[in-house]
Amino acid sequence: MSRNLFLGGLLTGLMLTLAVMSFVWTPFDHAVMNIPEKLQAPNTTHLLGTDHFGRDILSMVMVGARTSLAVALLAVGIGISLGVPLGLTAAAHRGGWLDEIIMRGNDLVFAFPSLVIAILITAILGPGAFNAILAIGIFNVPVFARVARGAALSLWSREFILAARVAGKSRAHISAEHILPNIANLLIVQGTIQFSLGILAEAGLSYVGLGAQPPTPSWGRMLAEAQTLVSLAPHLAIVPGFAIILTVVGLNLLGDGLRDRFDPRLLEGRA
Repeated sequence: MSRNLFLGGLLTGLMLTLAVMSFVWTPFDHAVMNIPEKLQAPNTTHLLGTDHFGRDILSMVMVGARTSLAVALLAVGIGISLGVPLGLTAAAHRGGWLDEIIMRGNDLVFAFPSLVIAILITAILGPGAFNAILAIGIFNVPVFARVARGAALSLWSREFILAARVAGKSRAHISAEHILPNIANLLIVQGTIQFSLGILAEAGLSYVGLGAQPPTPSWGRMLAEAQTLVSLAPHLAIVPGFAIILTVVGLNLLGDGLRDRFDPRLLEGRA
């Protein structure tokens, strides 16, 4: 096992553990305010201190991990479930009108950053975690469509694909039965990368008030609430910021490790 894969899996596993643990246990109720204990520095009772409402920071970070990871994961799921079929369809009809429509549609979505898409969705539906998932997911669709199309195009000229076409299999059948299994490793690696970008996007949307709404904790909103108190209680910004950094670094290392493990050229070099 490579060092990147080990460290990435360790950091990602740590954050996933905190998120899952928050469903059944947190040191304190993250929604309970305790004004007499506000802005406490890390101590034996509150290991990561308290915020300006006296809420336990560790409890909020644990629940915030659940929110951030869930939003990013569901957004990646939307990107994969819509983008991969579109990419495979475009590759199967390379040069045709269907390929042209799909790829020009991808270019149109790429023209609008996820934040702009979120603002448009929020203007119609209102702010919230679901709308953040929708905005980030829509932005992920063309990413996976391009990756799937590019990887699939390199396979359509291979002998086993030609044999399947001679056998009378349809393009859709070939894409599902032969192309998709051969590009799954590439999609998994891209998925980890988009997962880390989804964490950053969710934090950014929550920072500007378009993500999860109170009282649900979110790392991005914790940073937004801490910006006016940095000089008085720096731990309010350091803790959620560090959680975002660890998660993103862990997912990027995991993606690099998976890429190294699945890349056939690297496997041949080690053989």
